[in-house]
Formats: sequence, C-alpha cells, structure tokens
Amino acid sequence: MAETLEQEQSNLTHQRLQEVTQLLEQGMFVRVRRMLEDMEPEDIAHLLEASPPKGRLVLWQLTDPEDQGEILDELSEDVKDGIMVRMAPDQLAAATEGMETDDVAYLLRSLPQDVSQDVLAEMDAQDRTRVQQALSYPEESAGGIMNTDVITIRDDVTVDVVLRYLRMRGELPDTTDTLYVIDPNGRLIGNLPISALLVNQPDTDIADIMDAPDEAISVTMDDGDVASLFERRNWVSAPVVDEHNHLVGRITIDDVVDIIREDAEHSMMSMAGLDDEEDTFAPAFKSARRRSIWLGINVLAALTAASVSNMFEGTLDKMAAIAVLMTIVPSMGGVAGNQTVALVIRGLAVGHIGDSNTRWLLAKEATVGMINGLVWSMIIGGVVVLWKGNIELGLIISGAMMVNLFVAGIAGVAIPTLLKKYNIDPALAGGMALTTVTDVVGLLAFLGLATLFIT
Repeated sequence: MAETLEQEQSNLTHQRLQEVTQLLEQGMFVRVRRMLEDMEPEDIAHLLEASPPKGRLVLWQLTDPEDQGEILDELSEDVKDGIMVRMAPDQLAAATEGMETDDVAYLLRSLPQDVSQDVLAEMDAQDRTRVQQALSYPEESAGGIMNTDVITIRDDVTVDVVLRYLRMRGELPDTTDTLYVIDPNGRLIGNLPISALLVNQPDTDIADIMDAPDEAISVTMDDGDVASLFERRNWVSAPVVDEHNHLVGRITIDDVVDIIREDAEHSMMSMAGLDDEEDTFAPAFKSARRRSIWLGINVLAALTAASVSNMFEGTLDKMAAIAVLMTIVPSMGGVAGNQTVALVIRGLAVGHIGDSNTRWLLAKEATVGMINGLVWSMIIGGVVVLWKGNIELGLIISGAMMVNLFVAGIAGVAIPTLLKKYNIDPALAGGMALTTVTDVVGLLAFLGLATLFIT
C-alpha cells in the first residue's frame, strides 16, 4: 500500500511538472501561479527540485511570498542556495516571518556572513535575538536544531490557570505534546503532558500532577545522538537544557525525521563520492568539477592495483589462463568486504559499535570470511578444474580466494572503525579503501601463488 501511494505521488509530480513546463512554454504564467497556490509548500519544493534551472527561477517568481520560507526549508542545499543568492535581504527576512527559529537559522547558515547579517538586520528585535542564539550553536548540535518557541509554566499554579493561559495565547507551537515546568530561575523541574490538563480537575495543583523531567538533551549533544535517543525513547518532543539545566528550547520529531533522512541520503551518496545535497540539474561543469575529485582518488587506487599486476608481467605472459581468471579473486573479495563495510557503517551510525565490542565483531567477521572463503574456494576451484582441466590452477585460485575473503572480513571492520576514529566519514572513504585492499591482496595472492607453483 505504501509503495502504491508513493508511486501515485511520483506520477502526480511528473504530471504536474509536464503540465507546468508546457504552460510556461506557452507563457501562461497566471495559470501556473494559480496551480502553485493550490499546492502545499513541500510539493512546490519537490516541483522546483525536479525542474531545470531556467524553469526553476521562473517558478520561484510565481510562488506566493508568504509560502517562500516554508518552500526554502524543504529544498536541498544546492537548490536552496541557488534561489537565495538571488533574493534581497528584505525579501529573505519577509520569507522567514512565522518560521520556527531552527529553520530560520538553517537557512541563514547557507548565506555568506555579510548577507546573513543584512537579513538579521531586517528582522524585528525578538526574532533576531532568537535566531542569533540558535546561530551561536554548532549546526550539527542539539542547539543548532532546537526550536526556542516553548511553553513554560510554574509548579505553584493550578490546572485552571494553565488552561486560561493557553486560551489567552490562542494557539500552540507545532508538535506540542508537553508543557515544561520551570523554577523561578528558569531551570527545568518537570514535564506536564497536554493530556494531564484534560483529565484533571481545574483546581489541581501542577506540582501534584507533573512528571519528573525526562532525560533532557544537552544543548551541545550531536544531532546524530539526538536522533538515536528519539528512536530509543519513542519521543515526540524533548527539552533542551544548557550546562546549568536552564531550559533553552525543545526538539521535535519532525526535526529528527529530517536528520535521519539527511544521514541516510548522505551515506548513500557518499558511497559514490557525491554530495547528498547536490542539485540533480546543476550545471554540467559544476557537477563535473565535484565528481572529478573522487574520480582522481579512484585512479590512484586503480593504479595501485595495476602496479601489482605489473609485478607479475612475466607470469601473465607465460600462461594466458591466469590473465583470464585474475579478476575473479579481487571481485569476490570486494563484494564480501563491501557487505561487511555496509553492516559496520550502519552499526557505527546507530551507535551499536564501540571500543567495547569492536574486537568481537572483528573476530566474527574474520570467521565469516573464513567460512565463505572455504565454501567459495571449493566451488570456484572446482569450476576452474572442470573448465581449464588444470588441477594446480584450481588449487591456486582456491587458496587465493581463501586469503582474500578472510582479509576482506577483517578489512571490512577495521577500515570503517579506523576512519571513524580519525573523524573521516566511513561512508565517503570506506568502500573505496576496502576495494583497494581487496584488489591488491587478491592479485598478490593469486599471481603470487601462480608464480610460485606454476611458472
């Protein structure tokens, strides 16, 4: 059912894009504007990302200025930056009106320092102070993603007082499931679920029905750790406190979903050496420049493997069958190793792997490598004997397969954990490093054994 809905949504987007493109080509801008007025901001953002640059800029000019802040918040970084650089500071300030503080801070971080200062200058004093506070925290921390729009109450009042206060406010911040109880100094002392206000008598004291504060999030906590806490605790929202336990904001589930999605996209794209925020329709030169860095690194890895083959040029000249079979061992090692790398990267991302269990995991994956090596060396060796009629060659490729799959299991654990230890993204470099290792070891094992026992 979920796949059907997703497919329907995708088809609807393509239909809209095709219709909008045709209308723009015909110069029917008023009709396009009406279409955009009937769409949700996230759908407009999707439409913008699916449009080539020229049509994208025309579409942006036709969007409702009141929706532009929400649309910007839904766009990928490359697309968002391409639009924001063309907006004046007063337009950007107007677009951020009514947006949550963390979302405004996220947008401003994408701008050059002087431009973001101009945008801040266009805001009213209260909004400017809140955004500046959010900007003072690192982007990938709890402080960088928290929202400062929080409802706080005292513990020395009754349910009736709180209800009258909420009615006076007229509305609640989005995703409000809990009110936070603070002392006169602003320190967090308790939580009051909204449901508690509905089921208790009006004259009940808040101190009698409030819960002890949940595990509050430190303002300096990494956003990945925040996402892990939400996943384990099944939170909808959580308070954020400073080092003195003063309540400074809250984080909501919608922000955490964004973090999880961005981390997943980052891991997927990094494995191909791409930026997860790269614009699909970016100019060709810009895309080529970005990708050439990764291709250059890959060339160095390929040359390393080729240099190993060159060391055994004499062996390859003497027996053509070796040249035919030499790619099998590195290929099998690369597949087996990348399976382990994917498993370990996921474990590191969700916090399952640490210093206490790395050795156990290393031993386990080495054992898996030995088992797979034994099984597949027998299979591949048997195939080679039947195919080439050469028992020695079958034994050699079997031995090389055993060695490479064993090394692949060890390297699949060791490489990501070492990269993580030295603050290098395992998703970005792990796969390439693993492939280089398995190519070099596989060729060394196969060609080395062939040189010793056949030539």
